[in-house]
Amino acid sequence: MTAPTSLIDDLMAQLQGAPLQQMAEQLGTSPAQTEAAVGAALPMLLGAMGRNAATPQGAMDLFGALQRDHSGGGGADLGSLLGSLLGGSGNGGGAGAGQPDGAAILGHIFGGNQQRAEAGLGQATGLGANAGQLLQLLAPIVMSFLAQRTSAGGMDAGGLGQVLGQESARVQQQGGLGGGLLGSLLDQDGDGKVDLGDLLKIGGGLLGGRR
Repeated sequence: MTAPTSLIDDLMAQLQGAPLQQMAEQLGTSPAQTEAAVGAALPMLLGAMGRNAATPQGAMDLFGALQRDHSGGGGADLGSLLGSLLGGSGNGGGAGAGQPDGAAILGHIFGGNQQRAEAGLGQATGLGANAGQLLQLLAPIVMSFLAQRTSAGGMDAGGLGQVLGQESARVQQQGGLGGGLLGSLLDQDGDGKVDLGDLLKIGGGLLGGRR
């Protein structure tokens, strides 16, 4: 089996160097601030995806989307994906031909909580309004990373759901900025704990609405 490094640690390692530098230039922030913000955003993204994939249907929806996205992407690495994202129009407008639409992916991951997620990240990291742009850059990168993982590991939908569930639990156990953001996002009814009512409100739609 693979070493017990987390998905987030693996992905952060792949983003070190040029990818983070490119993101910093795109956002107009320092490399250090960008790295800290990505370090808070990834647990929120992967943790929310883990919650969405906690049901068999949610896992199937995500797995199907990864298969579709990955089959068109060939073996493109994260660096070239980031290059294509940053090479588009500077204002993060519509995705070009064959280019993943980060805003649409975020809508599926966070549902009605997208603005809440962006505002929480912006406030916690000092990115402000740039937080939404950062999440739009990261969403297709996370999807590409997961597609490579499922393909390389020979995972089915159940395996993907299990791996993401473990990652979500790890994020919440470790706490920190990312864990805190994820916790406040998942606690939909504000009672201080994530329960079935919260999950039902969240579960409405990871990538299931795509036609």
